[in-house]
Amino acid sequence: MQAITRTEFDFPGQTGKYTGKVRDVYSIKNDLLVMVVSDRISAFDVVLPKGIPFKGQVLNQIAAKFLDDTSDIVPNWKIASPDPMVTVGHKCTPLPVEMIVRGYLTGSSWRTYKSGERSICGIPIPDGMKEHQKFEKPLVTPTTKAELGAHDEDISKEEIISKGLVSKSDYEKIEEYSLALFERGSQIAAERGLILVDTKYEFGKIGDQIYLIDEIHTPDSSRYFYADTYQELFDKGENQRQLSKEFVREWLMDNGFQGKPGQVVPEMTDEIVNSISERYIELYEKITGNKFEKAVYDNDIYERIETNIRNMLARL
Repeated sequence: MQAITRTEFDFPGQTGKYTGKVRDVYSIKNDLLVMVVSDRISAFDVVLPKGIPFKGQVLNQIAAKFLDDTSDIVPNWKIASPDPMVTVGHKCTPLPVEMIVRGYLTGSSWRTYKSGERSICGIPIPDGMKEHQKFEKPLVTPTTKAELGAHDEDISKEEIISKGLVSKSDYEKIEEYSLALFERGSQIAAERGLILVDTKYEFGKIGDQIYLIDEIHTPDSSRYFYADTYQELFDKGENQRQLSKEFVREWLMDNGFQGKPGQVVPEMTDEIVNSISERYIELYEKITGNKFEKAVYDNDIYERIETNIRNMLARL
């Protein structure tokens, strides 16, 4: 099945287009954004050579649901989702940091810890912790927002403020929002038998108002463990059953790729592509409690997406 890896639309009032790692973002009259979530997949800040069918739909529909479910905590950019792969919303000026919230010592934080480091973004981590161990309270560990092809870099709260990347008052607000969003996401995950392990949030502004932007609580931005086996596996020191993109990173690392210069992405066979697609669909159904309804992939899919967007823009 052909994945949707690139779009080239031209909408009324279009003033620009940005192609990110996964999303094609169209600016309309400088106050609206049309975000088309493609089937591209990235890992280690590298866009992999093959797309994953239905991945864009999964990401868009999970993000749309969680934006709706958290709009009482912080205003967000979403206006509507006129197509399974599209969200239309307010254009904000992005704040140049990503807010990573970690509830557990896992993934990149564990790899850093295992190397001997005992702090993340200036936050001290105690000796004696084990992989996948829960922190006493969630940590906010920001990163800089890298350009396409570059790596995000850890940065402390103090550095962000001293460098003037975000004002002290704005930073304190987005930190507060991030922890509240993580708590809400954790509650929703628990109702589904999952643990929200870590995630990232991005924020922007219109005037003086802060908005939550981009995606939220998707498998691209978050990691989930299965709650029913967490303690048993932790006690045994075994790998957790998880729903996230980490399995893609692990497959790449097992095949000698971590995004370093000179390394080559391993061959993405149809079997690998289909297994990744199935994992994304599994997460959608597990976290939302809804059966995934696959959008039709045919010769008219681009026409469908464009028509749905044009109809929505005509109403705004």
